[in-house]
Amino acid sequence: MALRTNSLSVSEQTPHQPQQTLLLQSYGIDRFSRFWVTVGLFGIVFALELLTPADYVMGYLYISPILFFKPRLHRGSTIVLVAIAVVLTLLNIWIPGKQPIQPAMVANRLITVVALIVTGLLSDRNRYIQQTLAQQQAKLQVQEQLASLREDFTSTLAHDLKTPILGAIETLKAFDRGQFGEVQPKQKHVLGVTIRSHQTTLQLVETLLDVYRNDIEGLHLRQIPIDLSKLAESAATALFDLAASRRVHLSLNYGNSEFRQFLWVNGDAFQLERVFANLIANAINHSPRGAKVEIVLSTQGSQQVVKIADTGAGIQPDEMTHLFGRFYQGESDRQASGSGLGLYLARQIVEAHGGTIWAENRSPQGAIFGFRLPAIVYPAS
Repeated sequence: MALRTNSLSVSEQTPHQPQQTLLLQSYGIDRFSRFWVTVGLFGIVFALELLTPADYVMGYLYISPILFFKPRLHRGSTIVLVAIAVVLTLLNIWIPGKQPIQPAMVANRLITVVALIVTGLLSDRNRYIQQTLAQQQAKLQVQEQLASLREDFTSTLAHDLKTPILGAIETLKAFDRGQFGEVQPKQKHVLGVTIRSHQTTLQLVETLLDVYRNDIEGLHLRQIPIDLSKLAESAATALFDLAASRRVHLSLNYGNSEFRQFLWVNGDAFQLERVFANLIANAINHSPRGAKVEIVLSTQGSQQVVKIADTGAGIQPDEMTHLFGRFYQGESDRQASGSGLGLYLARQIVEAHGGTIWAENRSPQGAIFGFRLPAIVYPAS
């Protein structure tokens, strides 16, 4: 078996040998041609040096082949070419020797030598910079490809996770309804906790899918005139159980007004309710037990303004610019464990509606997360 394996490996490598041979041959031909072109150019310049009076310095022309072949010259080759050019330039002081050596002649040659050396150094430095830039560009391309593959993998994995999670939730609900036998009160409590846990996991998976989809395809909105007050009430009602489990009181008010107001905007009701849900849940999760979370709605000029205020630990100054970044969870006591996607998705939705979202600290303690959307006048009003 070992002999057979070795024979197979040799046979597999054989087809590649002609291609490698051709590459080596072409590389050799390229080196060979460049060598003779360089020799020819140096010969022409040296001939001009011999045929012209010594007062005329032609050694500057040696710079041409050095610069012409600089992308393909290694440091050693550059040094050799510069050395040969220096020797030939100085040699012309004595050859052909038809004129007496003058100080000005020697000075001109020395200046030419300095120019050749500087040109060689700059050429080598330029080649090194180009190689470094090419390597950095290659690394960036590889990193972009890896990031794209990672995001594709994450998106595919999240999509495939939805089916088993949904199946588990429905099965647990069937147990809770007693379809598989009588359920004791303690068991119903455990089933309820497990169902809520699975629903939270499903929500995280769906958020992750939405974030990747929005980044790649953009957010597609179905905009109609909607009242933000109704969305706020709906989101608060949906999160009542979460607030009760944390012993957090939810309140909805309209700023200085004691009466219910209408805050009409042109928007996607489903997406904007997700913004409310994310911001309210964020406030609940970071509020101490017995605290109060306020949802404040108001109209300011041509803007409808929503603020969700809590009495938690507040926001650290260095976190302000990162709060709405993707996967950012922060390091302060205020940030609870999570995916770091809720605020990022909220920012995506608000900005897609032409609005702005922000966060600030609340006096004397706590934080405020808010957003503004362009107001409209409802046609029926």
